[in-house]
Amino acid sequence: MRTTLFALLTLAATPAIGQTCGGPVDSFRQGALEEAIGMGLDPTATRDFLMTANIDPAVLNADRSQGVFQLDFVSFSQRLISANRLQNARSFSDRYDAVFDRIETTYGVPRGILLAFWAFETDFGQVQGTFNTRDALFTLAHDCRRPDLFRPELFAAIELYARGDFPLDTTGAWAGEIGQVQMLPRDIIDNGVDGDGDGQVTLKTSAEDALLSGANLLVDLGWTPDQPVLQEISVPASLDWTQTGLDKQKTVAEWQALGVNIRNGAAPDPGLAASVLLPMGRGGPAFFAYPNFPVLFEWNQSLTYVLTTAYFATRIEGAPVYDTGNPETGLSGEQMVQLQERLQALGYDVGGADGILGEKTREAVQQEQARRGLPADAWPTAVLLEAL
Repeated sequence: MRTTLFALLTLAATPAIGQTCGGPVDSFRQGALEEAIGMGLDPTATRDFLMTANIDPAVLNADRSQGVFQLDFVSFSQRLISANRLQNARSFSDRYDAVFDRIETTYGVPRGILLAFWAFETDFGQVQGTFNTRDALFTLAHDCRRPDLFRPELFAAIELYARGDFPLDTTGAWAGEIGQVQMLPRDIIDNGVDGDGDGQVTLKTSAEDALLSGANLLVDLGWTPDQPVLQEISVPASLDWTQTGLDKQKTVAEWQALGVNIRNGAAPDPGLAASVLLPMGRGGPAFFAYPNFPVLFEWNQSLTYVLTTAYFATRIEGAPVYDTGNPETGLSGEQMVQLQERLQALGYDVGGADGILGEKTREAVQQEQARRGLPADAWPTAVLLEAL
């Protein structure tokens, strides 16, 4: 088997015979080899990298088992944020105070958001993942669920390997992220920073490298320096709920004229754009999401995760616990799948029936609520499920 595989991998000059995802692994491997060499990647390094790469079933199981993202915001945030984690965040803030000062001066990224990602991604570098990164990327590039995301990352990992910056025994998260703030290979190439001045970017062992690289990544993704991300608010019962959601914006002053008040902290520039985000509907917690908030989706696409991260950043920086309010009972994971299937049948793009209340599902829910005369706060309940 090994001899046959090596023979396959030496046929770089022949026409591509592999598929871009799925199907026989050796055919996929050959196609990846030829495409990588065609891109100008070193042929020897590419063969070395791909020849012994394996499909890891545990990676696929992890990708299909993200049930934690079916939790509502209150449940999810209470699971991730503890007094101990908050204390640790403030301790690491003090320990790396000079590094965070440097980041804030250079990139305009506040320490709270980096500390929050550092905490949630790896518990401040302590839990970085034990999946072989090469195999994880190979597996996810072969899998046809998200090949457009992971095939380029596979090639980026080959590029890092050719540079000598990616040992084949590198380990990390199941989705191919590496280091203390969990960055994908392309992000490391484009945004890696030698924060400790040793001439290398080592995100697994150097907190300085990881934190500065993370800040540089956020700026590259569109971060606006010295602007807020999230702030808790209170909303009047008379608010037009159809105007809420991340796809709508008004200035802070316009929202305040409608009775929306900032619950804690100083008000930003009244001309700053903001969305009213009601993660559990009009009866639950409420937040202003500022223009920097959507940037975080480039780091993680889960609304609940991003909101919890941004909220934890405010807690690190001194904000009190949010008001949970009294939200209506939401849907179970199974009910959410049923809801998404029914919305799809009506022609909505909800991003798939996965049981996770993402932004596309929320927008569809809000439109159907408005169409059916229900409070259009984008929070799905049994009433809407029955109506559909």
